Amino acid sequence: MVSFTDPKAFADPEDSALVAEAKKHVEPPVEYNYTERDVILYNLGIGATEQELQWTFEAHDQFAALPTFGVIPQFPCSTGIPLDFLPNFNPAKLLHGEQYLNIKAPIPVSGSLVNEARILEVLDKGKAAAVTIIIETKDKHTGQLIFENQSTVFIRGSGGFGGKRVGKDRGAATAANAPPKRNPDVVVEEKTTTLQAALYRLSGDYNPLHIQPEFAAIGGFDKPILHGLCSMGISAKHVLKTFGPYKDIKVRFAGVVYPGETIVTEMWKEGNKVIFRVKVKERNSIALSSAAVTLEDSSKVKL
Repeated sequence: MVSFTDPKAFADPEDSALVAEAKKHVEPPVEYNYTERDVILYNLGIGATEQELQWTFEAHDQFAALPTFGVIPQFPCSTGIPLDFLPNFNPAKLLHGEQYLNIKAPIPVSGSLVNEARILEVLDKGKAAAVTIIIETKDKHTGQLIFENQSTVFIRGSGGFGGKRVGKDRGAATAANAPPKRNPDVVVEEKTTTLQAALYRLSGDYNPLHIQPEFAAIGGFDKPILHGLCSMGISAKHVLKTFGPYKDIKVRFAGVVYPGETIVTEMWKEGNKVIFRVKVKERNSIALSSAAVTLEDSSKVKL
C-alpha cells in the first residue's frame, strides 16, 4: 500500500520538474465527522423520497447511505490541495472533469473519518492542465480504508508547462465506457426540483456557482447549475435500484443540468459492469458520459 505521507509516493519519471516538485507536497489529514442526519441530508439531496425509508428514516432496519455518499467526506480534503504551481492558475477557470469512487468497505451511517489527499497525475493538454487528485478515506478509530476517490479537474489557460500529455491506464478509473451499439437495457427518468442544488450544497459543496445567479453569470451560465456530483448521485441511485450494489463508479462531467430539468439515465449491462449515460431530457444534451459501475456480484444482478 502506498504511503500518503511519503513525498515521493506518486513520483513519475515522465513528469516535468514543475510537476515533480508539486507532487512532493504533503497536506495534513482532514477529519470528517458526521451523523445519521448528514446521511439523510445527502440521500435527500440526490432525490431519495419519504417513501424510501431505508434512505430517509434513521430507525429503519436497513437504513443506509446511498453509495455515492463516498464523495462527500473527501470533498474538503481534495479541494484543499494547492494548484497554484500551474502557470496562469485561475480558480475561476477550473472545471470538474471526472470522478472515480471505489467503495472499499461497508459505509458507516455515522462516525469520524480521516482523509488524505495527494496529486496523482498532472497532464499538459496544451491550452489546459488536467490534474488528478487521489484521496483515501479511513475510519479514524480502526484505520480501515472505507473509500478511494480520484477526482480530475481541468484548468483552462494553465497548459504549456511540459511533461506528460497522456495519462496512464488506471483500470476502472480511466475506462472509456463507450455505450454498446444497441438500445439501452433500461432507461429511467427523474425530474429534479428547482431547489435541488440548494439542498445538495448543504452536504458540503458551497460553491456559489450552484446558488447565486450573479456568480453563475460570471461563469457563463444563464442561472445556477446543478452540482455534477449531484447528477452523478441521482443517476447512480437508479443504477443501484435497477441492478443492485456496486463496488466502484466512474463518470465524466460532459455538460450541465439546471435544477428543475429531467435527468434521463440510460443503462447497458455488460458482464459485471453497467455502462450508463445521462442526458437532460428538455435539451437532449449529454450531462454525464464515459460512465460505469462495477457490480459487486454479477451472479446476483437483477434486470
